[in-house]
Amino acid sequence: MLAGFMEQPFYPPLEICGNTSQVGFMLSKLHYCCVLLFCLVSSASGEDFVLRKAVECTPRGGLPNIRKKIEAGQTLKVAYLGGSITAAPGWRIKSREWLAAQYPKAKFEEIHAAIGGTGSDLGVFRLENDALRHSPDLLFVEFAVNDGGTNPSQIHKAMEGIVRQTWRSNPEIDICYVYTLTDKMLPDLKAGNMPKAASAMEVLADHYSIPSIHFGVKVAAMETAGELIFKAPQPKKTAETKPWVFSSDGVHPLVETGHQIYTDTIARSWPAIWEAGTTPGPHVMPDPVRKDNWEKARQIPITESMLKGSWTKLPDDDPLLQVFAKNMPQLFRADAPDAALVFAFDGTTAAVFDLLGPDGGQLTLQLDQDAPSTVNKIDAYCTYYRMAKTQIATDINPGTHQVTITLTNGKIDKRNILFEQNREFFDKNPEKFEKNLWYASSILVIGDVVK
Repeated sequence: MLAGFMEQPFYPPLEICGNTSQVGFMLSKLHYCCVLLFCLVSSASGEDFVLRKAVECTPRGGLPNIRKKIEAGQTLKVAYLGGSITAAPGWRIKSREWLAAQYPKAKFEEIHAAIGGTGSDLGVFRLENDALRHSPDLLFVEFAVNDGGTNPSQIHKAMEGIVRQTWRSNPEIDICYVYTLTDKMLPDLKAGNMPKAASAMEVLADHYSIPSIHFGVKVAAMETAGELIFKAPQPKKTAETKPWVFSSDGVHPLVETGHQIYTDTIARSWPAIWEAGTTPGPHVMPDPVRKDNWEKARQIPITESMLKGSWTKLPDDDPLLQVFAKNMPQLFRADAPDAALVFAFDGTTAAVFDLLGPDGGQLTLQLDQDAPSTVNKIDAYCTYYRMAKTQIATDINPGTHQVTITLTNGKIDKRNILFEQNREFFDKNPEKFEKNLWYASSILVIGDVVK
């Protein structure tokens, strides 16, 4: 089923702080195909789960603090936390521009906190660095597509962690959930139901009185009416071609059509959300839906005291660091097989936020006294660098755990790891694959790193 998708690479340039880069923030085909696995795993959780009725907007408690600041003509910071659909220069930019046109007396600044191919399970760890430290007034959260194949219980842990972290940081930040879709989610929407991930998120939206907007309800209605083709080659005159083509890959909306529909949905939903938000002030956090939620998820910088052997800290002017600096303020490079990252954490879950790339090497992971495991920091898509994470432990027994991750001297047959269509790149650029390195930025942990 996925072979056809792999034959069509999707590497769009994404806007990064007003600039465009095709190096590190390009959505990999791996992430693309993982999104499409939704249809294969949507019933695999083993839990009874009832889909919500498809509703375009549920205002709940509205955005009362945003309303107050807009009416006062203040400057507002709007953060966009999500995946590739939000990272693209589409609804994120269009919605900010719509707000600025709607309320000319106020000023709107954007906090770009989206990374392609990532879900709420990474978003909850990077929330502080990518969004909260910039003091947002409004936080849009978009993970319904990349969480499409995730167990609802895991969605609840991560998404509830995002809410509780946000309001623990500043209880006056307003939050709005937005739900995007893929072609595999259309059948649920056309049947009048929200797909599984959005349905799971609605449980938390109810509990915390967070407004939600489902972009897919209008899309499904237009597709049913013959006004829209969800997946087709992009026409030369995108917005002028009727019926509209929504996407060329079944996932990522075209800017002039799909992203415009998403933005129009926000505009259509805004009056109800505006009217619901009449009582500004700190949001009150109720008891959690799940006591094991990921409120304590943290992204902790790697320190030089954790590094053993041959490491290099990339300087600020290093081209690779500059590509990823917004999400990875620092990068350490393991240069030789004696290089190891050694730390202890007190908690239940841990990973390392790092890079995959053509010069990626092989790692040995040692957790406590468990048998060591091996992982390669290169995969079939690595003709370029992209952000990733090396998972160490997930939901293990609470307590203090010792971790050692070592760059080995293991030889990797990199050409054969690459997909066949990427081997030509290898043959033309063998020097890019010669070294065996590891680029690590920070530790992701539920709990804390300890001495």
